[in-house]
Amino acid sequence: MARWLTSSRRVISRLKEDGWMLDRVQGSHHHFKKVGIPFIVTVPHPKKDLPLGLVKSIYDKAGWPRPGGTR
Repeated sequence: MARWLTSSRRVISRLKEDGWMLDRVQGSHHHFKKVGIPFIVTVPHPKKDLPLGLVKSIYDKAGWPRPGGTR
């Protein structure tokens, strides 16, 4: 069964693999943009355990399928 990516390092790696580019850094928040997508994905970094609600929001904005098909 697939698992949620809860480490900021893993989330950032996956965003970069999917073509998201680092737009700017404000303090500990990294902001990513992707051509053709009208919004920004923000990831607090470094952080080992991101809250599940934030991870779900990142998955939705990035267009990633949720593990196990959960809502």
